[in-house]
Amino acid sequence: MQYKNIPVSYVRSFAFGVEDSLVSTVGLLSGIAIVGMESGAILITGVILIFVEAFSMAVGSFLSEHLAEDYAKQAEMPLRHSLFSGVVMFLSYFISGLIPLFPYAVMPVGSALWVSILLSLAALFLLGVIGAKISHVNIIKNSLRTLAIGGIAIVIGVIVG
Repeated sequence: MQYKNIPVSYVRSFAFGVEDSLVSTVGLLSGIAIVGMESGAILITGVILIFVEAFSMAVGSFLSEHLAEDYAKQAEMPLRHSLFSGVVMFLSYFISGLIPLFPYAVMPVGSALWVSILLSLAALFLLGVIGAKISHVNIIKNSLRTLAIGGIAIVIGVIVG
């Protein structure tokens, strides 16, 4: 499968949305789970976080991409490309945020905490696989790098949370 026609900004928005969503969502959920919040409160907090952050990241992606395009071309560019980058960011953030949230909907909080972290780490590894396939680089190396860097960010998020 060829990926050469995918604009760089879409790939960037996708990868950034997935990684940031996994790390920030699992960090917040872990933090509030560790302090003893009940699963209902964890779920509503997670949904609010995911939606608000997905929208915020989409707006940020749209504005920064549009500014960068204007700067690169030294002229005002059509909004369509920047708007699609924002949509990619929103969807990648929103859908990825559901990964660490899901265990809290179906498991006791103590178990959900660890499953949430493990699912997020697995999703980071998968992000590395997808990135390697798109970029035509070594799959194992890229996947392990994504897992390690994202994993460190998750550990920091859990500690701070």
